[in-house]
Amino acid sequence: MAALNALDRHLALTGYMGSGKTTLGVALAEQLGRPFVDLDAEVEQRTGASVAELFAERGEAGFRVVEEAIAGETLSASTPTVLALGGGAVLSESTRGLLAEYAFTVLLEVDTATAWDRVHTSERPLAESAERFAALHRERQPLYEAVADARASDADGVMLAAAGVHVERGAIDLLDELVPGDGSVELVADAHVAGIHGVRAQVALGARNAAQHEVPAGEAAKTLTVLERLWSSLRLERDGTLVALGGGTTTDVAGFAASTYKRGIAWVPVPTTLVGQVDAALGGKTAIDIPGAKNLVGAFHWPARVVCDPTLLETLPEEERLNGMAEVVKTGLLAGQELWTLPEPELVRRCAAYKAGICLRDPDDVGIRNVLNLGHTFAHALEAAAGFDLAHGRAVALGLLAAMRLSGQRDAEATVRDVLRPEPARVDLDQAWQALLLDKKAAGGRPRLVLLDGPGEPRWNVDLPEAEIRAALRELIA
Repeated sequence: MAALNALDRHLALTGYMGSGKTTLGVALAEQLGRPFVDLDAEVEQRTGASVAELFAERGEAGFRVVEEAIAGETLSASTPTVLALGGGAVLSESTRGLLAEYAFTVLLEVDTATAWDRVHTSERPLAESAERFAALHRERQPLYEAVADARASDADGVMLAAAGVHVERGAIDLLDELVPGDGSVELVADAHVAGIHGVRAQVALGARNAAQHEVPAGEAAKTLTVLERLWSSLRLERDGTLVALGGGTTTDVAGFAASTYKRGIAWVPVPTTLVGQVDAALGGKTAIDIPGAKNLVGAFHWPARVVCDPTLLETLPEEERLNGMAEVVKTGLLAGQELWTLPEPELVRRCAAYKAGICLRDPDDVGIRNVLNLGHTFAHALEAAAGFDLAHGRAVALGLLAAMRLSGQRDAEATVRDVLRPEPARVDLDQAWQALLLDKKAAGGRPRLVLLDGPGEPRWNVDLPEAEIRAALRELIA
C-alpha cells in the first residue's frame, strides 16, 4: 500500500531532469524544518567530481553505483529529510525498495519540452540531444509513476500531498478512490449537511458505505453525550474508515471518536465549510468541549486523507463564509500574504498548504504550530463565556483584533476590521477571563499569546502583564 503522508518519513521528490526537484526541495525543507539532501550534489561532494566528470571517468553504470549507495544511506537514516532524487535514481531496484519503505515520494510533473528548455544549456551528460532526451523521458516515466505516492507541479501541491490533503473541485464525487484502503466506511454528518450533501457522498462511496450517523449541528456536537452515542453506534472493523462530512464541529467529534474507537481507526474529514477547508479539518487535532472550556479534551489523530472540495462552499450562507474568512485572514497574517484577496478555490488551496506545512513540521503542537493559535486565546475565551453560542469565526475576528492591538500592528488591525467587520461580544468579562486562564497554551496559570512582529513574523509563547491582557479582552466585550 502506498504511503499516505510524509509524517515521520522522508519526503522524496522524483521526476525527470528539469522538473524543479532541487529548487522546490530547498523551499520545502525550509518550511518543514528538515535537512535538504540533493542527491546529485551529495554525489559530487562525496567524490570530489562533477556528475559530468563521473560519467566521463566511470560511465553511467559507475555513476549509478555511487548514486545508489548514497541514496540508500540517506533513506535509511532515521532523521526525516527532504530528498531531491537525481533523474535516473529510480533505475535502481534497491532505491525503489527503500523509497517504498522509508519515504513519501512525490512525482514532480513536467512535460518534455519544458524540461528540455530548462536543461539543454547545462552540462548534464544525458541532455545533449533533444531526441534522445525525449526518448529517455518516455522510458523513465513508468518508473517515476511506479514509485510515486502522489503527483504535484508546485510547492503547494507537494505540501498538500505530503500532508495527505486533496483539494479539487468535485472531489466529493471521487470519495471511493480518495478514501484510502478497501474496508467499509461509515459516514458522520449533522442533519442539515446530510440533507444537502449526504446522498452525493453515499453514492460516491458506493458499496463501501456501510452506515450513516447523525450528530447535532454546531458546538452541540462536541459533547461527551454525543461522543458516547457515536461510539455505541459504530460497527466498523479495524480496517474500516470513519468519514466526517461537515464543518469543524463535526470533524472534531468524529475525529475524536475515530482516535479512540477500537484504540484508533482511520478517518477522513470532508469539510463542507470554509473554516473547515482552510483550518479545522487539517492537522489531526480532534476534541470535544467541557463546561467552561473549548477543545480541552481531545487527541492528535492524523487523518488518512483530507478531502477538500471547494464546490461544497457554494451552498454556504454569507454569515458562515465570513466565519471562515477569519481563519483565512489569520493564515494570511501568519504567512505575510494577502490570501483573503484570492478567488475561493485558490484561497482554499493556499491556506490549506500553509497549515499543512506547519502541522507536518510540528504534528504534536510543541513548537512552531503554536503560531496557528493567533487570536484564538481570546476567541476561545469569548466562546466559552457565551456558552458556545458565539460563532467561532466571529470570536476569532475579535481575537485577531486584540492580538494585532497588543502586537502594535496597526495595518494588520485595519485589515481585520475591513475584511471581517468584528462586533463586540455580549458576554460577562469575568467569565471570559476565567475561561482565558484555562486556555490550553497557558503555563503556570498565566496566558501565553501569539503576537505578530510584522507581516509573516509571528512570535508565540508571549507572556504579557495580566492587566494588559485583561484590558485587551475588555475591549472586545460590549
